[in-house]
Amino acid sequence: MSKQDYYEVLGVSKTASEDEIKKAFRKAAVKHHPDKEGGDEAKFKEINEAYEVLKDKQKRQRYDQFGHAGVGGASGGGYQGNPFEGFGGFNGQNINFDFGDGGLGDIFGQFFGGGFGGRAEPRRGRDVETTVSLEFSEAIFGVEKELKLTIAVECEHCKGSTVEPGYSLKTCPDCGGSGQQTRVVNSLFGQIQQAVTCPTCRGKGKVPEKACTVCRGSGVERKEQVIKVKIPAGIDDGATIRLRDHGEAIGDGPRGDLFVHVRVKAHKKFTREGNIILSYEHISMVEAALGAEIEVDTVDGKVRMKVPAGTQNGTDFKLSSHGVPNLRSDSRGPHIVGIIVDTPTKLTKKQKELLEEFGKSGKKGLFGL
Repeated sequence: MSKQDYYEVLGVSKTASEDEIKKAFRKAAVKHHPDKEGGDEAKFKEINEAYEVLKDKQKRQRYDQFGHAGVGGASGGGYQGNPFEGFGGFNGQNINFDFGDGGLGDIFGQFFGGGFGGRAEPRRGRDVETTVSLEFSEAIFGVEKELKLTIAVECEHCKGSTVEPGYSLKTCPDCGGSGQQTRVVNSLFGQIQQAVTCPTCRGKGKVPEKACTVCRGSGVERKEQVIKVKIPAGIDDGATIRLRDHGEAIGDGPRGDLFVHVRVKAHKKFTREGNIILSYEHISMVEAALGAEIEVDTVDGKVRMKVPAGTQNGTDFKLSSHGVPNLRSDSRGPHIVGIIVDTPTKLTKKQKELLEEFGKSGKKGLFGL
């Protein structure tokens, strides 16, 4: 299914300014917020996706030139992005091809000085991914969460050594302790002798005299773990926290890492734009005309804000240091309050007469009255 044009999603033209795009986003986000009555979660996500692209000059330029494919959002099948990403480029640095044991890597290793072959890299445990769900305020101020995961951990019986207590490791009988075995393979160049990782000891050169009777020599067992993760203040939806050595264990080797993906629940009143918090407050036509001091909801609680006389519908006011904390400093962004002036739909006879009299006076005021 093809995606709708991002400009159409926000209801702006392709020549819209940054300010016009921002205002259109705020209006659409409030209208379709999923926690609001009549809101639409799918539409809300579509609006956020469109704004994330159009607010960024570089992304917007790529989108204008290539459409959704230019920003990684192509709706059709096929591969997107750089097919060589992850190899570090072809400038002679960080190029690492893994052809597997006994494959082309070993053949090339014989010809080019072992650049692709040789002893296997140290094994490590599997990386683990999980997701943590945060309330809006938890993401703003930070929180410590407990994660319960059932993963492979070090065997308590053998302490991860893979060896039954009372026994020790011995030299691998199949490779003589080298961790490698030599074999001859046929190739286009004739028979080639190559070194491959020993499958018995997996390149370690040693094997247990007697394998652990609990983990059967694996060095690990699966158990439920409670892991505490500190969520920093100001973290945003979609961020990932990496906890090194908190992934799965492996026998006689380092643990993998734990990747915690953050999901922040939508707030019924506030929306977020970087380190800025956005909300709207309703005031009456009289308050807009004469000025007033109103009570405004913020993440820090209620604060008093002055609305000057003659305030127009759609005017924004800034509450400094009531927004989102900066992850790299002690500063906080602002809270922007948009004003919505409510026009009365039901008037008494006296109110109508007063408005009519005001209109006849020839003075131009609020709403052109």
